[in-house]
Amino acid sequence: MTVIFKKDKAGRRMTPAKLIANAKGHWHTVSEHRKKVFEHCVRAGIPFRGLVHDLSKYCPGEFIYGVLYYQGTRSPNEGEREDYGFSYAWMHHKGRNKHHFEYWTDYDPVTRKMSPVKMPVKYVKEMFCDRVAASKIYNGERYTDGDPLAYFMKAKSTRMIHPDTSRLLEKLLRMLAVKGEDYTFDYVRRLRKY
Repeated sequence: MTVIFKKDKAGRRMTPAKLIANAKGHWHTVSEHRKKVFEHCVRAGIPFRGLVHDLSKYCPGEFIYGVLYYQGTRSPNEGEREDYGFSYAWMHHKGRNKHHFEYWTDYDPVTRKMSPVKMPVKYVKEMFCDRVAASKIYNGERYTDGDPLAYFMKAKSTRMIHPDTSRLLEKLLRMLAVKGEDYTFDYVRRLRKY
């Protein structure tokens, strides 16, 4: 891969020391995120989803880009998008992880256009756990139960997500913001259908 020779903003090639530091930081961030998602998935009654959550982030097609664009304060995919206009790692990730609404698009047989598909509830639960964990990891000590909702609302109008899926996720995120984790995870654990 030619991306290994990525240059920084000043046009310098990334040093081996920087690559090693980024690899350690990215590995730690991904692993801490997965650990947090697993804890949340156990609370949500879907422990297996927590065990297999985001395993693709360790494969070369995602991990290498994660190292090259690691910042520690936001997803490396954002930095990659700034350079390429899209993210190779994200394209790989969303096609392999059913807890992302972007996975759930298909051609509508009537309109012949790409359309969002309603997600199965277990993946909506995992998506909820993922969003809460990501907010905790990236916001650290500043995290509040309203952060995942704020992040969701920021791009709500531009998302291609099934309306029912969007409503359910927003309902769970609002519940978290207002009633807190204990109440919300208890609700999510008992949730069986839309």
